[in-house]
Amino acid sequence: MNQGGCHVTNTAVGIAQHRTDQPQADSCHPRGAWSQFAGDLKLARQYAREWKIPAAYGSYEELIADPEIDVIYNSLPNHLHAEWSVRAAQNGKHVLCEKPLALSVGEIDEMIAAARENRVVIAEAFMYRHHPRTHRIQDLIQSGAIGEVRHIDAAYTIQLGRPDNYRWQPEAGGGCLWDIGCYPVSYARMVFGVNPVDVYGKADLSPGGVDQSFSGVLTFPGGATLNFFCSYVLEYRSRMEIYGTAGMLIVENPYSAGRGDVLYLLRGGRRQNIRTAVPRELAQGEVEDIGRATLTGASQQLPLSESREINQILTALHASAGMGAPVSL
Repeated sequence: MNQGGCHVTNTAVGIAQHRTDQPQADSCHPRGAWSQFAGDLKLARQYAREWKIPAAYGSYEELIADPEIDVIYNSLPNHLHAEWSVRAAQNGKHVLCEKPLALSVGEIDEMIAAARENRVVIAEAFMYRHHPRTHRIQDLIQSGAIGEVRHIDAAYTIQLGRPDNYRWQPEAGGGCLWDIGCYPVSYARMVFGVNPVDVYGKADLSPGGVDQSFSGVLTFPGGATLNFFCSYVLEYRSRMEIYGTAGMLIVENPYSAGRGDVLYLLRGGRRQNIRTAVPRELAQGEVEDIGRATLTGASQQLPLSESREINQILTALHASAGMGAPVSL
């Protein structure tokens, strides 16, 4: 690892099942060896050859024990996020872990303790938090461009299909709230800067027992609200509307914006198209963020304390759906 600049020269995209994509390296991105575990050593080596990766492993234990690896990217199924992030931390590895970071507040507390005790960084991988358009939206809100934000309306729906996917399995932490509902929930938490005072959720369960659709209302201090809907069984839609006392923002594809996705500012009867930069790779910002945190000690854009609060909200929404009543936080 190069401690003198913003480079990580021996790193890993380690704990992941076989993927067809690979994060790219640039700037403060990790560069050099991207190591991969693909379920068995034969597949791992095949994947390594395909992507010109110099190292492959036949087990998670072997990967996290390698002293040449500095950072682990954990994209395992949800129920394995906490366990293997903690085990990686105990082996002295920094961890960029996919969302949701864990399936309970208790698991996140274990991750926080492991990071502290082993002096490593654990970060939750919400790509949108590092996107230039998200930063522009934050600037517009903080500058008062739309006045005081009073309501957010968001929808995120996909047609998942793939009946053997772990997202349909309750024991693996499946369901659309954990997987895609976490996006509007975390976004609203970012905008308002605090947890809601209460939440109300309603789930439409699949035959296997996971929420295939989920709707929720979050009420924040002072009465501001988020109304969101997510689903695995509807046509793709990713849109957010942020309502303020002096205007509103319309955000198409707020969580993985590309060049064709629009951001409109509506104010005084006029609509303005706000253009922002688009990174070459959507994962660029989150990788740069953990690179800065590990090399320079810089603060993370999404600290574990905030990930913990997001988990509290998601857990409360699940509890509310089960009870059929609002839950206070």
